[in-house]
Amino acid sequence: MHTMHFLYTFSKSRLSWFLLFAFVIFFEAAALFFQHVMKLDPCVMCIYERVAMMGIGFAALLGMIAPQNAIIRWSGLAAWGYTAYSGLALAQEHVGYQFNPSPFATCDLFVTFPDWAPLNKWVPWMFEANGDCAKVVWQFLGQSMPQWLVIIFAANLAALAIIVVAQFLGTKED
Repeated sequence: MHTMHFLYTFSKSRLSWFLLFAFVIFFEAAALFFQHVMKLDPCVMCIYERVAMMGIGFAALLGMIAPQNAIIRWSGLAAWGYTAYSGLALAQEHVGYQFNPSPFATCDLFVTFPDWAPLNKWVPWMFEANGDCAKVVWQFLGQSMPQWLVIIFAANLAALAIIVVAQFLGTKED
């Protein structure tokens, strides 16, 4: 079976969207592990990156509703792209705070959510920020947490690009 056809067909299955959702659950659980078990206080940018990751989870749930329906599938793909791109931009900004410190470019002291969704008030154990954006508190294979998030969000965009191309090239089986 042609690869693009396989990816097109796979994108129309609930399993594909569930796997994306499981990926988000894994990374959100890791963030909570870092916060509550390793006692690494999240900073404002960490919280915003967490929300962007949850946006990918929302996109996955949207796509899972009816992946055979082109409107639902494309809405899920668009939401995935928007939130992954937003997460990438946030993570890159966060990397800048860590590795190009400047007194003129700092993150906010407190998270700012819309009045209609004050997540830090509703669920403070998940959305309250106490850490310093410029401080590197954890590294793995020489990369800080926001550097890993750049990789993770960029990988999401790469995977999305392949799936979007498959929507056009995978409609026919060779």
